[in-house]
Amino acid sequence: MGSTGTVLRELRGAQKSAKGVSLYSRYVNRPAGRVLAAGAYRAGLTPNQVTLVSALFTYAALAAVVLVEPSWTLALLVYAALAIGFAFDSADGQLARLTGRGGPDGEWLDHVVDCGKLVLVHTAVLISFYRFGELPSDAWLLLPLGFQLAAVVTFCAGLLREHLGKAAAAGAPAGSTTAPVSRVRAVGLLPADYGVFCLVFLLLGAPGAFRAGYAVLAVVHTLFLAAFLTKWFRELRALRPG
Repeated sequence: MGSTGTVLRELRGAQKSAKGVSLYSRYVNRPAGRVLAAGAYRAGLTPNQVTLVSALFTYAALAAVVLVEPSWTLALLVYAALAIGFAFDSADGQLARLTGRGGPDGEWLDHVVDCGKLVLVHTAVLISFYRFGELPSDAWLLLPLGFQLAAVVTFCAGLLREHLGKAAAAGAPAGSTTAPVSRVRAVGLLPADYGVFCLVFLLLGAPGAFRAGYAVLAVVHTLFLAAFLTKWFRELRALRPG
């Protein structure tokens, strides 16, 4: 087992493409995940165990949102746990590529944890609104449901786009080129990044500010969903044979 520095260098060479990745994931979450992956490797953890550690941090944070009255202390703890959970979510894949121990079971587990996270994060906000929020109107309870719909449809549609695209590309002639990584696109994707979304929980100590920030993000994610669905449909349509 090599030194931590050696492991980190090997991990830097085992990164996924930066195409379609926001600046946050590229320059914050992935480097943090790389450090965690190196630590997990030194500790002898498997990629699936790292995935479960990610779930532990994330789901514990969401349970706190449901059970504890909002405060600035809660805001810091919830954000820290969500950010660490997201970094471990990057670390499991990096560890799998480093060790060659990835497989369909690990990919499946990772997607299950991610899907549960997207459902529960907005369910937790809904319950917090109901239990602790002095809402201007009961209509605010519909906001997390709408946000949840946008998040889950984006996640599922994106996975289908990826897998259907791979299936179509497998039968395509070789020689296609990959578009270069766009920094403008990386900046534009920031509002849709889960790590950026987690920042709104820093406002939990000010319920009105949290509602406003959460509502803005809900609108932004809905607009991104419309753009993504249009883009992915056109891309898959272009892959039709003949």
